[in-house]
Amino acid sequence: MTDTTADVLTLRANIDDYPVTKALREGRVTSDIVKLDICGPSPAQNGFKPMLRENAFDCGELAIVTYLQARCYGKPYVMLPAPISGRFQHHCAGFNRELGHVSPKDIEGTRVGVRTYAQTTGLWVRGILQHEYGVDLNKVTWCTVGEGHLLEYTDPANCERLPKGSDIGQMMLDGELKATLQGIDLPKDSRVERLVPDPFNAAKDWFAREGVVPINHIFVVHEEISRNRPDVVRELYRMVQESRDLTEGGVSDPFPPMGRAANEKGLQLAIDWAFEQKIIPRKLSVDELFDETTGNLG
Repeated sequence: MTDTTADVLTLRANIDDYPVTKALREGRVTSDIVKLDICGPSPAQNGFKPMLRENAFDCGELAIVTYLQARCYGKPYVMLPAPISGRFQHHCAGFNRELGHVSPKDIEGTRVGVRTYAQTTGLWVRGILQHEYGVDLNKVTWCTVGEGHLLEYTDPANCERLPKGSDIGQMMLDGELKATLQGIDLPKDSRVERLVPDPFNAAKDWFAREGVVPINHIFVVHEEISRNRPDVVRELYRMVQESRDLTEGGVSDPFPPMGRAANEKGLQLAIDWAFEQKIIPRKLSVDELFDETTGNLG
């Protein structure tokens, strides 16, 4: 927490440049009681380790999976029901069609690449593969190129750490990996085919049944601020909402909603799948994700 000048609290913030945060970053959303010193890196994920290991930021975005781990391991941050990013994830896994067709079940008994096992994209795609396509995730060797954000966390036994600098997209194209979970980082190559058949329509069908847009990043604040300055936390929530309202062309559809009640089902799903996939050591309750101040927002 940084200084207070004329009763205005200045907070070090890790917030990247997205359509929904543009007004916030540009100073078009202001407050009489809090000022954001947006000093985090781009991409924001590079600030997650410093936030959780060094208290480098007072507030900002955090991947939902990283936040679930942070709660399990007692890190001093609490979430606001204010998603910063999110999307359907069905299209985020691919394979090289020239090496033969791969259906979701075909990845069992093979090596599949993902940047880190605890990456949020990995959580959602694996959950979809398991619950929608019957994939036994324990029968896959998950090949990773990096560690998780928390020192206390260790990948499950069926993970393999690749040599530093490995390019999982190229390894998939070369046939060293059966498929990769990469989201927007899938190779821009005509040989790449999506692992989930007709993924965009599959996502629409899934949403019609589940009513959930998977959260990627959520807004968090240091628990000391929430405990001592609930007025500031309520103001941060308002500022995120106002920045969303000022999004040029409107907030993209789909996008996770604001508010505790509106996100209840999506948060429960993230908890359930993170526990199933051995990303968190115990199954949290949704109530545990909030405190007295943040749980009453929205």
